[in-house]
Amino acid sequence: MSRRQTGSTRRNGNAFPFTGAFLHSKSKTSPLLSVGLVLVGAFLLIGYAYSGSVFKSDKAATVSRVEGDFSCTLDVQRAIPVLKKAYGDSMHKVLHVGPDTCTVVSSLLKEEETEAWGMEPYDVEDADSSCKRLVQKGIVRVADLKFPLPYRAKSFSLVIVSDALDYLSPKYLNRTLPELARVSADGIVIFAGYPGKQRANIPELSKFGRPAKMRSSSWWIRFFVSTSLEENEVVIKKFEQAASKSAYQPSCQVFHLKSFN
Repeated sequence: MSRRQTGSTRRNGNAFPFTGAFLHSKSKTSPLLSVGLVLVGAFLLIGYAYSGSVFKSDKAATVSRVEGDFSCTLDVQRAIPVLKKAYGDSMHKVLHVGPDTCTVVSSLLKEEETEAWGMEPYDVEDADSSCKRLVQKGIVRVADLKFPLPYRAKSFSLVIVSDALDYLSPKYLNRTLPELARVSADGIVIFAGYPGKQRANIPELSKFGRPAKMRSSSWWIRFFVSTSLEENEVVIKKFEQAASKSAYQPSCQVFHLKSFN
């Protein structure tokens, strides 16, 4: 009798039939549960990645806005289409003078029928590989603005300066501005900071060796007169009209000067 019961238990596979039924049911539902957990995890990862990308983009936009408040060089890049409309053929051969000139030159070279060169007022040891290639090709030069520019007279149709003259004292401005006029044929565009609205970037401050001094427009105009440089009224009107049409609002002061005859 006991043997038959033992044999019956072995044939059923378990001495406790309800336990067997539970285990059989669990084996069916556990793959579904695993799939559900995987899907939930995937959704959570996608949501985290998306929120992270939004955060990064917002952060980048914030950094860009902050740097734009303190950098006239970024203003130059935004102004390129406006400058082309204002200067026309004079934008065919351009020299940019100022820090981060490699970025400006790269943007200018993307424009049709535009040749561009740059001059850095300090060393480019920490520059990226693309900037160093521009230096190796001779497109960008490193030179001190306190000395004569390494170019022949009227080498460029237009000279654009940004984030450089604010660091020079009047003593050196008396040398540099005539040099900019000497190497330009059709004009000079100066991007200078507003007093009280802009301050020097720490890297630029350490490179130039002195803090930037933001001067008023009336100060600059008096200085231009003292160095026999005239504002180009015709180009000023064209620039303002083009800026209005394209909704471009400079974050820096922009001066348009005539070259020496």
